Amino acid sequence: MDIAETRKRLNNLLFRLLKWRMQNVSNKNFLMLVSIVVGFICGLAAVILKISVQGIQNYLQYEVDFPYHTTLYIVFPLIGILLTVIFVKRFLKKGLGRGLSPILYDIARNRSKVPSHKSWSHLSTSAITAGFGGSAGLEAPIVVTGSAIGSNIGLLLRMNYSERTLLLGCGAAAGISAVFNCPIAGVIFALEVLLEGFSVSSFIPLLLSSATAAVISGIFYTDQLFYLITTEWTVSRLPFYTILGIMCGLISAYMTRTTLRIEERFNKSTNTYKKALFGGLSLGALIFLLPPLYGEGYSTIQELLNGNYPHLLRNSLMENIKVSWYLLAGFGVVIVIMKVVAASLTIASGGNGGIFAPSLFTGGILGFSFSNTVNQINWINLPVSNFIAAGMAGILSGVVHAPLTAIFLIAEITGGYSLFVPLMIVSATSYFISRLFEPYSVYTTKLAKQGIWSQQNRDASVLASMQLKTYVRPNIEWIHPDMSLGQMVALVTHSPRDLFPVVEENGILIGLVKVEDLREILFKTELYEHTLVRTFMKIAEPVALMDESMQNIVEKFEASGANELPVTENGLFRGFVAKSDILAGYRNHLIRQTKELS
Repeated sequence: MDIAETRKRLNNLLFRLLKWRMQNVSNKNFLMLVSIVVGFICGLAAVILKISVQGIQNYLQYEVDFPYHTTLYIVFPLIGILLTVIFVKRFLKKGLGRGLSPILYDIARNRSKVPSHKSWSHLSTSAITAGFGGSAGLEAPIVVTGSAIGSNIGLLLRMNYSERTLLLGCGAAAGISAVFNCPIAGVIFALEVLLEGFSVSSFIPLLLSSATAAVISGIFYTDQLFYLITTEWTVSRLPFYTILGIMCGLISAYMTRTTLRIEERFNKSTNTYKKALFGGLSLGALIFLLPPLYGEGYSTIQELLNGNYPHLLRNSLMENIKVSWYLLAGFGVVIVIMKVVAASLTIASGGNGGIFAPSLFTGGILGFSFSNTVNQINWINLPVSNFIAAGMAGILSGVVHAPLTAIFLIAEITGGYSLFVPLMIVSATSYFISRLFEPYSVYTTKLAKQGIWSQQNRDASVLASMQLKTYVRPNIEWIHPDMSLGQMVALVTHSPRDLFPVVEENGILIGLVKVEDLREILFKTELYEHTLVRTFMKIAEPVALMDESMQNIVEKFEASGANELPVTENGLFRGFVAKSDILAGYRNHLIRQTKELS
């Protein structure tokens, strides 16, 4: 039996299954069943990822027999980045697409259709990168993996945009839940970051998927991320939590800007291996100077939670120096500043990972450095473990712009449920301060600049889902700049249009001619032979670009008062777009989205 015949039989089987489902199972019940399946698969995917990373790390730590084994820890991240680059170039011709920005793009512009390869490619590449000590987290890759699994199951089962988007969110929630063993935070993350505008009824499938993933993860992977004994919070310490929140907000804005700037600089280079070598070597140099930057850094946070503060200096050049509080404070500040650089180098140079774990690590170090310093100068006695946990929530809230996710995530992974009020204060303050400097999160800033993502109003969200190419009117009659007035009149006499593009032979748009502007010379036949179009045409301004956001195009219509705009692509004339077509498309998109999300 050949592949085509097998595929045909599978399609027939699927068709019969879907037909039976439509006759016997309601959409609501079917969606809940599918959400459990998504949670089960995503839970297994998360377990595979965690076991793979742990296996690689254990092998490099205990099995590699080399005289300079410790020194190799500086080289391991470079090896991981290079292996990831080779994997991507060998198996993924269209590229990997790192972080959550591509998923948000798929929701806004691709009707929640995530490429199928992302259901396995991010598992493989992030396992390699993190296993070899890349300074990034596993959370973004597992969220992308879960989103791809949910999206593609929805496509396979012929579900509509709304149901497919919800399953995408179920996969993301399941990924967070399984990695951190925090089902509530997984649900909140999906609603807060991915599923803006969904109704309360979406909670049930999300809860089922997230809980299922947590159960699967708990069965096959019993290790806990953090062990924390917290103390009760007191009112007298609340001002210090507020100060920590302000610091977290400022650091969050710095992390977002640094991440995007480093990524932009690396994107200017087209030599993949050159970027990998430069980024890997730079990362190795940072790890040599600041060993806690190796890997995710969770082990360092756990040691600090245990009260083993000198561990922060382990394997560094200052390990043998007498430990003092100001040495720890200074070293901690440097780590806070450089962790985002290390994470950005890891990802931008070709590795795969996310900013989630670096945010938690940075927040933990910031909380430790702040509280330990306050304790040493005898202002007040602050519980260091509480401030480590609060700092983690603060940075995560500020970088991802998800304060609720940060609160519940830290409460669940640390067991610090008694810290809800401090977590709320630090997360809310950080979120507020961060948004003063960065209106969008690290995931949505690039999309917002392209006009693809907006949190400001529903109009912008609807416009973000529209693409210009759908509304371009091609096959417009155009005139050459060296035509005479008489030739132009002969060409446009029988045309219903009154606006014509002036286009050179190579297709470049150079101007516009509006017939009503030529009334003074149109009937002067003595000018027909010697007057050229280029002498009376007007500069084409404004022009709609084919890859431009619809939000920008609408603004150009409003500013110019025009009813039509010429459309170009790389300078080449492609047609006109009418304001009436944009308005009609907006109305249709708004009606469809309202129905699908209701």
